[in-house]
Amino acid sequence: MDDDELLNFQERWKKELEKKTQVQNTGSHSAGVLGAQCNVTLSKTTYFKDNYKSPFPLEDETGNCSNLSGNDSAISSYQARGVKDTSPCRSLEERAEHQPQYVSIAEGLLDGRSSPLRDRIQEERTRRKRQHGHANFHSNQQPQKKVNTGKKIVDQFIQDLNDINDIPFFDVELPYELALKIFQFLDRCELGRCAQVSKAWKVLAEDEVLWYNLCQEEGYHIEANVSDSPCWKSSLRDCRSTEKLVCSNWKNRVGSISHLQFELGKILCDVSCCSGYVFAGYTSGDVRLWDTQHWDLGTSYFRPTHANTDVPNRHISHVQVNKMVAAAAFEDGSVDVWSIETGSEPIHHLQHLQRVNNLVLSPDHPSVATACGADIRVDSPDDKGYWKTLCMTHLPKPVDHLSLVPGRQESLMAVASASESVYLLEPGQDQKVLHSVYGHPVTCLDVSDTQAAMGVKSCGWAMNDGGNKIQVYSLETGKLAATVGNSAGDFTCINLRDGPPNLLVCGNKDRRVRVFDLRSGLSVASLYAHHLGVTAVQGDEWKLVSGGGEGLVCVWEMRMAAKLWEMHNRHPVRHIWFDASTLVTANIPDEKSPRGACITDDDLTAHRRHRGVISLYDFSVDATVQDNVLPICRSNYVESSGYNYNIGLSMPYDALSHRSTS
Repeated sequence: MDDDELLNFQERWKKELEKKTQVQNTGSHSAGVLGAQCNVTLSKTTYFKDNYKSPFPLEDETGNCSNLSGNDSAISSYQARGVKDTSPCRSLEERAEHQPQYVSIAEGLLDGRSSPLRDRIQEERTRRKRQHGHANFHSNQQPQKKVNTGKKIVDQFIQDLNDINDIPFFDVELPYELALKIFQFLDRCELGRCAQVSKAWKVLAEDEVLWYNLCQEEGYHIEANVSDSPCWKSSLRDCRSTEKLVCSNWKNRVGSISHLQFELGKILCDVSCCSGYVFAGYTSGDVRLWDTQHWDLGTSYFRPTHANTDVPNRHISHVQVNKMVAAAAFEDGSVDVWSIETGSEPIHHLQHLQRVNNLVLSPDHPSVATACGADIRVDSPDDKGYWKTLCMTHLPKPVDHLSLVPGRQESLMAVASASESVYLLEPGQDQKVLHSVYGHPVTCLDVSDTQAAMGVKSCGWAMNDGGNKIQVYSLETGKLAATVGNSAGDFTCINLRDGPPNLLVCGNKDRRVRVFDLRSGLSVASLYAHHLGVTAVQGDEWKLVSGGGEGLVCVWEMRMAAKLWEMHNRHPVRHIWFDASTLVTANIPDEKSPRGACITDDDLTAHRRHRGVISLYDFSVDATVQDNVLPICRSNYVESSGYNYNIGLSMPYDALSHRSTS
């Protein structure tokens, strides 16, 4: 080849490079143009590569042949000489020069470029498929490359930061938020099963919002927020384990007992409990508040109004307490109201002309209702703390029972019974007769937020209605909702407010404790409890606690209708209150001034039996005080199965056998 031919080739090559630059700038890459441009130059390139050293770097040596093409034989000859035919355009390589190496590698992976090792793996898979009889698999099939989705490396990085974007649901994939909405309808057992399906479902089933809602539904950590616990699943598990242990302590009577005493020599008059507060009044006119959850309460000693005057001490007739205030009524008709948070001085004082028959507090609002003869008065503070009278009503007959409807903070509602009539009272409205049957007096009364239950006594020899009954009225409609019971004795106590939904617990003079289902009107349980009649009762989903006139406190298992254990004190049981882990019972004597029990006696221990007692049972897990262990003898040997109180010998024989007899 002469020099003229070489110069001509160089000129043609420079023109082709200039044309290539123009095509890249306009953005048009046509396959037909590329094939025509490479037809002329490929053979010359291979010739000069073998015979001459090029005075300038050839473009095909760098692997950029986007403007070079030829026939199949020329391309095969070009690839046979070791020059790779990389089809991506020059713009990618120019952009890679201005980027870090790790960014170029990542973009290459996103664009679908693979390494030679992947080609070798694909060829090995092809060879194995041939050996297993895959005749329809072509040997010249090239490995399928990923299609460039056009995503940038930053977009892919942000997507990888999210743990899970889509949750697989069988043949579809749902967004995380939508899948979380579906899982909110599952309980804890179903969430546990879903967590075993896949890793994606496990992450979804352990979401904190789901377990926080389960804690709220089951009554745990009601006032907590989602961010208060690092793991709500563990919190729910711990709460359920604690509840199970406390339930076992209830059944086996394992825990601690303490007696709340005040003013030795004084006789207990009345007791009230609410949310861990125990409020008691005595014949000396003194009152005492115990906070069983926080024993360091500084305002436990309340000072009555008459303490600043020369009036002698007066007996207390009624006491009431809720979460905000405590109230006490005296024999002379005066009523004092104290705030639990502010201090020991009364914040409100009432004065009636005669003895107060009933004193009640609203469970969720600092409102006080008093009944004095046939007059009813309801007082409540306003937003600024000033007390005012909301309602004053005069009934035709003296008031026997009085209750405030819970759950009504804005519009108070009271239910009162006078002989055979029951009235519904609201501030600013006339009194409404809820129930009235001539000759059938009301013996007991209790209300919930939607219903009022009353025991009705049947009088006369001709008892056509079948005996004494309990009638339940709806407070919204004022109509009779259910009638249960058929007993020859009078109903003495009803617990509708503290019991489980649709269940009513009551006690009767015929010595039985009964549980009725208000939906069907049938008796769920009938237990022979106290031979002097039932005086107080309360129940929940699985147990009943009853007190009798003989001073016996019994704990029953509702499903088995069996007595778990019992405790006895001298005086009748007038008050019972319990929550998940605490039981408070009050044995209040009927005789307030017994003979030989003068409060001026020097020997106060001589009449201890006349004072009455308040017992606090603690069945919580941390009840480890050895001085207050329940009066039970524990043994270190395995006891026989069956009904027992965990009672063993104080000095078991098997413990004595290890000692020397010498």
